[in-house]
Parts: sequence; C-alpha cells; structure tokens
Amino acid sequence: MIYHAVPLGDWTARPEAPYAPASLAEDGFVHCSPDEATTLAVVDTFYRDAPRPLLVLLLDEERLTARLEYEAAAPAPPPGVAEDVLFPHLFGPVDRDAVERVLEVQWDDGGRATGMKETDTRANGTKRAT
Repeated sequence: MIYHAVPLGDWTARPEAPYAPASLAEDGFVHCSPDEATTLAVVDTFYRDAPRPLLVLLLDEERLTARLEYEAAAPAPPPGVAEDVLFPHLFGPVDRDAVERVLEVQWDDGGRATGMKETDTRANGTKRAT
C-alpha cells in the first residue's frame, strides 16, 4: 500500500472520474508516501493549511494502471523523514478502484497531524449511508 493525502472536497469533486490532483498537471505525477509515518510528516510539512477534513487514500499498487516509480525527495525529504526514503510517484491519475481504504487525518490542539482513522467516505468519493 502507498498513501496519498487529499482534501475531502478535491476527492469528492468528480467521483465518476479517476482522481487527478493539481500536482499531476503541475509536476507530472501524483505525490504519494510509502508509509503512515512518512505520510504524517508530509502532512505536517505541506498540508497544515489545507482545507479539512484531510483524507489519506491507501492505494493498492497492484491495481494502479499508471506507471509508478519510487524516487528520492527533491530537494530534500520533509523534517523527520530519513534521507534514504524513496517516495512513490504515480505518473497518471489515481484509479478509484485502486483505493483500498480512505482515512481521515487526526490533529492535535497545536495543529500537528497525530494519526489517521477510518472515515465514512468511500473509495469512489461518495459518503456511506449511516
């Protein structure tokens, strides 16, 4: 599994289509992380001011149709992440059926990401009936 952070509004905007974040057009790939700890470090560095709730998609690499490459962070990894950690970069949109689980980032009173919990948002971006 690899991880991708996304604001709820972005994830649910077009549930009928593969998910293509702005980074795909801007950087040529979808930024992902290799594990939960790295994802939380990325969230703390780059997503503190992102709209909330902030979700994390757990992606099954075997079900992705776009090319996936593990690459070093450039220019450097976020604080708390070792220099030798490689980041998964997906060179195409995220196939919604590759999303195994959707989690929501949990925050402490200081605005730091502390963990993730299950959410009621489905892999296709729609809400589960309650």
